[in-house]
Amino acid sequence: MSNSSTITNALTIDVEDYFQVSAFAPHIARASWDSCECRVERNVDRILDMLAEKNTRATFFTLGWIAERYPQLVRRIVEAGHELASHGYGHERASDLTEAAFVQDITRAKALLEDLCGVEVRGYRAPSFSIGKSNLWAFDCLAQAGYRYSSSIYPIRHDHYGMPDSPRFAYEVRPGLLEVPITTLRLLNRNMPSSGGGYFRLLPYPLSRWMLNRVNQQDVQSGVFYFHPWEIDVDQPRVPGISSKTRFRHYVNIHRMEARLSRLLGDFAWGRMDEIFLPGGERPKAVMASALV
Repeated sequence: MSNSSTITNALTIDVEDYFQVSAFAPHIARASWDSCECRVERNVDRILDMLAEKNTRATFFTLGWIAERYPQLVRRIVEAGHELASHGYGHERASDLTEAAFVQDITRAKALLEDLCGVEVRGYRAPSFSIGKSNLWAFDCLAQAGYRYSSSIYPIRHDHYGMPDSPRFAYEVRPGLLEVPITTLRLLNRNMPSSGGGYFRLLPYPLSRWMLNRVNQQDVQSGVFYFHPWEIDVDQPRVPGISSKTRFRHYVNIHRMEARLSRLLGDFAWGRMDEIFLPGGERPKAVMASALV
């Protein structure tokens, strides 16, 4: 167990399938999604088994599109004691939407998830961390839609996302709305990614463990780690025609991911976003499904 075991970090899963990844959008038409081989259910079930083996609770940022097609999967997530949160409906980048379209997306997803499971959905994560300086109005929309927190900003420099000058740890971005950024390590006057995704697959595991330990010990803060169900799926279909850069980012070290996750779960203490970051760590109350239709 890590020396930082007294600090509980947030374990988060972005529930989407391989063909919904933003980098594949030019190659897989949204209209064809229903004809793609969907593998998310088996992958999430494997994750649920891993978490049960480690007695670990997590937050699942779930697409409405997935929940609509796999309602029993979403119910299994909640029944296992995990937090159900929103990843929007159709994995459209917030930065690509008008304000009206964004409101429709986040409202539709929240209502759908709550109606399926009867629990309040309080968290939201923008696809591809797509809230930035050009669309900060999205936070007003989230607050008005009844969300309590967002985890949509990655304070790093990246060619597809990132706000390197934004705060590194949780802060109130609007009255009643927290932004809980993806965790970075401050090193050599730069924010270094230290919280999952492709970086976790690319970097040697001891380095990833050291970085999270450093955040826990030096900053005395809970980390926010994220990954996707497709990252443990070595047999997922290979997408043709993608660039070498996209191919590398998506597939690098997928065969090592599950073993690394198992080590990570054993090396740190993990919990749900709402219980770590919301006042009092309270769990959401049940909601009346009839009020959502």
